[in-house]
Amino acid sequence: MKQNTMFPSLIQKFISDEELQPLIQLVGYEDTARKLNVKTLIQYLVTAAACEWKSLRYCADVGSTTGLVDVNYSTLSKKLGQLDYALMKQVFALIVRKCNRVTRRTLKIPNQLLLVDSTTVTVGKTRLPWAVYHGERSGIKLHVSFSLETQMPLHVIETTGLKHDAPVGRQLADPRFVLVEDRAYFSIKQVDQYLTEDQDFVIRMKENVELSHVKSLQRLPVKESNVTRDFTCRLGTIQSRSEKRHRVVFFKDHENREIRVVTSLRNVAAEVVADMYKARWAIESFFRWIKQNLNVPVLFGTTENAVFNQLFAALIAYVLLKWLYNQTKFSISHARLSLAGFQRMLLYGALPLEWQAEMALFLHHYFEVHWKETV
Repeated sequence: MKQNTMFPSLIQKFISDEELQPLIQLVGYEDTARKLNVKTLIQYLVTAAACEWKSLRYCADVGSTTGLVDVNYSTLSKKLGQLDYALMKQVFALIVRKCNRVTRRTLKIPNQLLLVDSTTVTVGKTRLPWAVYHGERSGIKLHVSFSLETQMPLHVIETTGLKHDAPVGRQLADPRFVLVEDRAYFSIKQVDQYLTEDQDFVIRMKENVELSHVKSLQRLPVKESNVTRDFTCRLGTIQSRSEKRHRVVFFKDHENREIRVVTSLRNVAAEVVADMYKARWAIESFFRWIKQNLNVPVLFGTTENAVFNQLFAALIAYVLLKWLYNQTKFSISHARLSLAGFQRMLLYGALPLEWQAEMALFLHHYFEVHWKETV
């Protein structure tokens, strides 16, 4: 059966040779192949993620039905392992810049939120001996900063599974946003530093952090509020205490568990601070979605290059899918679809006519404008 040709076509249009060549030179790679060049490999990997192809052999078997160059399995495998994954990471960053332009909308939350968290992909220890994790498992980790407004990743840092989150989280900070992080990213020294750097944040604290010099903040009563305490204090013991006073908010979650967060935001209602932290669920949903719909747990290769080339290609597929979905759904009055439903129907050529028409109109306009800007 003829496969959908959308993703090879999008990659061809999104990444010009003029944009790709400097990235290839940046990582010091010589792309001498005539048939399976770097762009073709990117097209194969992104299409494989979107279509959930389960192996490189299957990719080689069906690639030509999507309009891709016909290549054999061994050529794909060799290229995947040889290509420095830093190049795929650069391509991911390029596409994120093109697709992640935020359209400001009226929000109750005063600033854009940047959700930071990590996800681990595990396999048997013998498959990735360079990434031993726990027991008989190997694992690699993706540390992600995720825009709540666009529902897309902004930056990704890759590590082995044993790498602690906190040091990597510092690299994902961005003063344009309010950082929202779980307790794995909390440290007294770091929240002091964020205040010094004017980096806004809402971070869950560990329950055993000592609180001293507590001063309650005046609050207007809010009906059915889940907030139980709102105050400023110093964090930590006398041996290791914060240099600055911090605002701390206690609230109850949907299971009536007490959550305590520290925040730099002083002129925001405590209930809004609680809502900001609860918004962190969006990045958990993102991790679950890519694992369920983009073939992420099925690794094609075992080398570091092969693994991370595949994972960054999957993230490229997500960004392109989400971008198409976002740009089309707001014009649709009927036949509403979830992102997963949109993906399935797009790949099987079964999108409702209203969706097809809106998407075709948008893509025509987008690439026409882009082409004029680059001429």
